[in-house]
Parts: sequence; structure tokens; C-alpha cells
Amino acid sequence: MLKHSSIISVSPEIMGGTPVFACTRVPVQTLLDYLKAGESIDDFLEGFPTVTKEQVIALLEQAEKQLVGH
Repeated sequence: MLKHSSIISVSPEIMGGTPVFACTRVPVQTLLDYLKAGESIDDFLEGFPTVTKEQVIALLEQAEKQLVGH
């Protein structure tokens, strides 16, 4: 599970417990919303400079591992 990892942080003190990228206040859902709207990862990163490309790639890789089982 990704929660409480080095990629995602969940804390009642940060955004009311909404899963955010670790060391930021940027909800993971915001990335998903960007991608669903057809925006690129670069567009997301431009709008949220506190999130690194490495964090986004790590999140997607972990999600893939959980969904595909590799």
C-alpha cells in the first residue's frame, strides 16, 4: 500500500488526512485529475513545483506494481 510511504504522506495535520505527495501539501488526487483531463506530467509539475518528477514517476511505478502485480 502506498499510504505512509516515502512517496505519499497521510496525516490528519496535513490537508485533513488527504493523501499528499511526501513533504508537500499537494494532494495525489490533483495529479490524477490532471492526467484524467489529458494534461501532461510536465503540466502538473509546472503548476506544483514542490512535487518532483521523481516523486510522480515513483508513484506511478508503485501503482503499476500494485495493479499489475510485477
